Amino acid sequence: MERRLGATSRANSALKEASINVVAVRSRKSSRNSSVKSDAVATEASLDLANGYHVMDVSEDESAQGEDGDWENGSLFEDTLNALAEMDDQELPLNEPETCTYDEAIAFRQQLRKIGPAEFCAVTVEAGIITAKKLISAFNIKPPSFLEGCPDEAYYKLLSLGISRELSKRIKLPQYNTIGDAVNLIKNSRNIIVLTGAGISTSLGIPDFRSKDIGLYSQLEHLGLNDPQEVFDINIFRDDPSIFYTVAKDILPEGDRFTPTHAFIALLQQKGKLLTNYSQNIDNIEANAGILPEKLIQCHGSFATASCIECKFQVPGDRIFADIRENRIPHCEKCTANLRKLKPPPMKRKRSSNGHDKKKKRFDQYSDSDAEEDYDVPAAGVMKPDITFFGEALPDLFSERLTNHDKDKVDLVIVIGTSLKVAPVSEVVPYLPPNIPQMYISREPVSHVNFDVDMLGDCDLVVTELCRRAGWDLKHEMIPENQRVDIRLQEGFTSRHVFSVGI
Repeated sequence: MERRLGATSRANSALKEASINVVAVRSRKSSRNSSVKSDAVATEASLDLANGYHVMDVSEDESAQGEDGDWENGSLFEDTLNALAEMDDQELPLNEPETCTYDEAIAFRQQLRKIGPAEFCAVTVEAGIITAKKLISAFNIKPPSFLEGCPDEAYYKLLSLGISRELSKRIKLPQYNTIGDAVNLIKNSRNIIVLTGAGISTSLGIPDFRSKDIGLYSQLEHLGLNDPQEVFDINIFRDDPSIFYTVAKDILPEGDRFTPTHAFIALLQQKGKLLTNYSQNIDNIEANAGILPEKLIQCHGSFATASCIECKFQVPGDRIFADIRENRIPHCEKCTANLRKLKPPPMKRKRSSNGHDKKKKRFDQYSDSDAEEDYDVPAAGVMKPDITFFGEALPDLFSERLTNHDKDKVDLVIVIGTSLKVAPVSEVVPYLPPNIPQMYISREPVSHVNFDVDMLGDCDLVVTELCRRAGWDLKHEMIPENQRVDIRLQEGFTSRHVFSVGI
């Protein structure tokens, strides 16, 4: 009896942390390397869980706070969850004793919001209605295999984290569910924010970064990096730029082409509906489609320009494209010109005792001048595309535009071709007013954001059908004539639609 009371006491203590641990969504202002740091802490936290049934509290590791202490704590919370196995709602099984069904999950989430976390814990796990192990699945957390066979107390911290994340999510607007609703929203809105990711460029042959087996990161094992993301680490670039330039040609845009999805965004602009396009892409294809600079925020920079890492001399990005395609490291023309000006005047070569010219050793492997062979010439600075690498500050324009311009004007959010896993774009959706309608277009669904309408399938296919239903003429060479599109409502969902090419 005493043992049971002790367990219940510990359960109450652990579960009631959920009422304190509700994490408000914060705007990420730090540089991109913060997420790398947080991932490491999150992995360590998950190991702590395996060894001692404990996940690090958000407030425990104060030493992890940077200048933006609150942001760092929020990041640790989110990344601790990301380090664990997650599932989407469509993965919830129909009949599995230790996992909630989709209907059960929805019911538990609604109950949580209605009565609050403390009472929710009291009437579920504490009342013996359901185990913590099963209940965490209602919040899209897969029971970790390393806890198999452990007492149910081992899952309490995970449940606390899952509850906290659920309460931080925006609530879906119930009045928007159908494709017709989505079309009407697009037609009637005047200030649309479009968030885009790599999925809108893949139809041009440009790989995304994180897709299993086919994404760029999955193909970098031969580089010997500890983490494939290190290919975009500014310190590694300074030490050895050849690592980045080994893969740069694979993500370099070709010519002036753009996709039907880019054309769709340009059409929104043409109709006076585009407020801002926040793009995670670095390919600068938005410019090819005609998106105006004042309507475009390239959150991670782009290939549009390139700068010397030494003297900061900037050139149009296409000035270094030839070097990239030929696997050469581009060097700064300004540095090169200045070095040539500093070259000492020609001198007679010393003759050896046998009468032959004694040439000085050549050290500059990048020099292309025969006249420089007799001198030790320092190498010019390396040119780097103006992509925001890990370890570099994010552009101020992003937060300024979002907070001072867009937040109070936006009347519709369309997310296209991104899983919303990377800051800063991942923070846009939760930052905006929750009453603003939000729709999602991509191949795979996401579980960490509650969109009003999900449209799953090829991005080009989806936007083309939306335009057809809106009565808009979306012209593009990649859109087949008389294309038929089949749309089905995904089983078990009221607002998730799957698009496919019709027969």
